[in-house]
Formats: sequence, structure tokens, C-alpha cells
Amino acid sequence: MSTLYHGGPIHPWADARTVEALLVRGGRVMAAGALDELDARGATHVDLDGAHAFPGFTDAHVHVWKVGQLRTTLLDLRETTSLDDLAARVAARHAELPQGAWLWGRGWNEARLGGAPTRELLDRLAPGRPVLLTRTCAHIHAVNTPALEAAGIHPDTPAPAGGEIDHGGGILTETAYGLVYGAMPEPTQAQFEAWVLAGLTYLKALGFTAATDPAVDPPLYAAYRALDRAGKLPIRVNVLYIRRPDGGAATYPLPEKYLSPMLRCDSVKFFTDGGLSGATAAVSVPFKGTGTKGVLRFEDHELYELAREAHVAGFRIGAHAIGDVALDQLLGVYARLAREHPSGPHQPRLRHRIEHFGLPNAGHLRWAHELDVIAVPQPVFLHELRVNYDQYVPDALAGQVFPLKAMFDAGLDVAFSSDGPVVSELRPLCGLTAAVAEPYVPGQAVTLEQALGAYTRGGAVAHGDDAERGTLEPGKHADLTIVHGNLFDTGPHSWPDIPVRAGIVADLSAQSEPA
Repeated sequence: MSTLYHGGPIHPWADARTVEALLVRGGRVMAAGALDELDARGATHVDLDGAHAFPGFTDAHVHVWKVGQLRTTLLDLRETTSLDDLAARVAARHAELPQGAWLWGRGWNEARLGGAPTRELLDRLAPGRPVLLTRTCAHIHAVNTPALEAAGIHPDTPAPAGGEIDHGGGILTETAYGLVYGAMPEPTQAQFEAWVLAGLTYLKALGFTAATDPAVDPPLYAAYRALDRAGKLPIRVNVLYIRRPDGGAATYPLPEKYLSPMLRCDSVKFFTDGGLSGATAAVSVPFKGTGTKGVLRFEDHELYELAREAHVAGFRIGAHAIGDVALDQLLGVYARLAREHPSGPHQPRLRHRIEHFGLPNAGHLRWAHELDVIAVPQPVFLHELRVNYDQYVPDALAGQVFPLKAMFDAGLDVAFSSDGPVVSELRPLCGLTAAVAEPYVPGQAVTLEQALGAYTRGGAVAHGDDAERGTLEPGKHADLTIVHGNLFDTGPHSWPDIPVRAGIVADLSAQSEPA
């Protein structure tokens, strides 16, 4: 069965170059060119009605199930503007919940609230009920007394490696979160499946055709595989399988690899440090306001051994690293892997990723290029989290905050993403606007064509399937994002107002079975 798209500009390479028509057969591009030159006999015609067609957009780092959870069952605090506002929402949810149920919410940001929620406040708002409120970055968590008691956390409880416990204030950072999460009722596979579907359905509605879920544990992985085998995944998903869950030193075994037209798992995930917006990233200069230097989650030797195990087994690595100290550590690990286990007859060529890449200096960028590392930053952070960077980032590092242009200038493959639900705005055109018009560092804006490439080809490179998608060249998947306006003759601050049609994902189900 063939389909012919026409009636609007088609951008096969996600730049200003266009063709009149796109012929698709069996879910793959057959040809792109002038309408009168394509053999479209018997094809179903789809009139774009003036809209612009691009290769399908990828969100290369979005916590899918958490997006879905916030859209269905979790208390969403991302739009709260004061502690009084937060208190009213928490009290209202407390009144709705049955006795004994946990009150779980996410999204507070002390820079907007005027302060962080405290143990005392949460005790007063939800007496007798365990409460867990995760900061927007997911690296800092506010809990009350019943939650601490349920987790067995006392004033003298030692924090796990890579974490911190403020018992009096009810604040847990980084790996200490796992102590409370482990005390909560474990979600069922049906719940995980519902959250994943809610998240993916929302992303598809925004125009995305693929996404990377960057921290998938065994129960969540089982849910993804069940959904794929049932034919329910609405967009393509690449998962980064987490090796070290929060809360202790236990390590998950390497997962079974999985590859189907809709689901891919051949990568693992590590967190090396915390977040920039909450001042827990590992930095060389103390943060303003806190006087701290963040949290480094691993010792060098431990991170190397875990990474080596995955690398030798043929797994790609996607590692969270934001602060300059964390980037030193991670790039050192990647360099050692390349030196001691280079590609060859017994070692496949693997391209590893750096998630966020928040505070790189010129040396980090050169090193990343030498190692063929893929950068996965979040341009929308520059819009939503700017006030936090102003508040916390030390002056000595302020010139290194997400230098997107420098990443391209260094010759890196760059894949753009949102890190939702860390931010509330996941629309791709908002990410384009931030990348092109809202740099934190003057002179670090990128061009529209660079930004579009990072959402299309860059996303495919980060997934590891750029031979199959990312452009609309013959033989590739005919995944499409349809934009109802001309980005190239519209000011960037108007882009978010342009409608984007739900992503079109080519049906390749008859071509292969899961491997």
C-alpha cells in the first residue's frame, strides 16, 4: 500500500530545502521530489493543505512514565507560585485520599515558591499521612514525619553513598530518595503500563514520533515489553536501563537486549551527579546561596567498572553528567573505555551519550568530540529554569551554562530533548525557540536548521537508529511531524503558537519481530 504526501513543503533533511511530494510504501520512503516525477499510481493521496512536513521529531530524553503519572494520578505542583499555593493543593489532595494512602506529588521549585516545603509544614497539612513531594528536578525530595518513619529513617540514619539526609527539615537528596521510595507501595505492572501510555499518547499529540525514556528499571522495562508485544506503543521508544537504583549499593544486572520496530533496549544509564537548578550538580566552585559543591554519586573506579561491564557486553551508555566535576569524571571513564577496550573484531563500535552536558568547558567539548560522544541537552531549561541558574550558578561557571552553539562548533552530534516532567513545557517548538532565541550565555544561540537537526537526525543518532530514520531519504521510516506554519519566515518567539499535528508513525509491524 502506497501513500503520496503533497500540497505543502516537505523538508527531507529538516532544513530549508524542500520537495513537492513524498511517496511512501510499506512504511518506508520510496522517493521524494517533484510531484510530476513520482510514480504514484494506486497511491492514497494525502494533501498537506499548505503545512510543512519534517522527519519525525524525537524527544531524546523524557521520563515517559512520570509524564503520564503527572497527567493521571500524581499531584502536579509545577505551576505552584507560592508556599501558600502549594499548601492549599496538598491539603486538598489529603482530603481526597483514603486513609493510609501516600500523598505523592512533584514539581515544586523553591525559586518560585520563596522557599522549600518543610517536614513541619507537611506534617501540619496531612496529619498522620506519609507525604513525598519531589522537587521539579527529581534530585531533591521533601517528606514528612510519617514518610520518614515508614522508611526507617532516624536522626542518626546514615545517608547512602551519593545522597544526603536532612532529617530535621525532611529533605532528601539524590540517592537518599530510594529509602523512601522503597517504603511506598510498589506500583503494579498495569499502573506502569497506564502511565507509559498516557505519557506516550501526550508526546505523540505534541508531534513527536520517538522518545528516549532515560531511567528504566526492571518493572518498567517489563511494562514496555508487554505494551510492545501487544502492539500498543503509539510512538517509537528507546530505553536507557538503569544500573544503580537510588537508596543503596545494589546494582541491577545487565538487561536482556530488545529490538523491535517500536521498542529498543541496548543502552544502560548512570547518574553521576545531581541537578543544576537545585544546586546538587558536582561543581568545582561552590554554588551561590548554598556554599556547597553538589554531589558526585560514584567513585571513579566504581563508575568505570560498571561502565566497563556494559561496554564490553555491547551496551551503549547514557550517563547523566551536568557539573564540570562530573563531566571530568565521565569523560575520563569514556576515554579509559576507548583506550582499554577499543572497537575491533571482538568489540563493536559503541557511541556513548552524555545526558544534559550542563557545564562543559572548551576542554570537555574537545574531549567529547575526540571520543565521538553524543550530547543530549535540554534547550527548554534555558526558558523554564533560568531563574534558578541566576540564583545558584557561581559566576566562575556562568559562561558554561548549556553552551549549545559551542557543542555544534565542537563537531558533536547533538540531540535535543525536554527532560519532562522536570519542566512543564514539552512542545518541540518551545524547545526550538529556547535554542535559537534564549541562550543563557550570550552568543550561544544556534540556528533554526541546527535546532531542527537536533530534533530529527540528532535524535535518531542518539537512539542508535539513524540508518533507519532522522531524514526522509529513500528506504528510511516515513515518520513525519507536520507543522502548520513556516518556521523559516516567522520570528522564533511566535513558533510555539504554530499548531503541530500529532506525530505520524510509519507502520512497520509486518517487517520484523522483536529480537
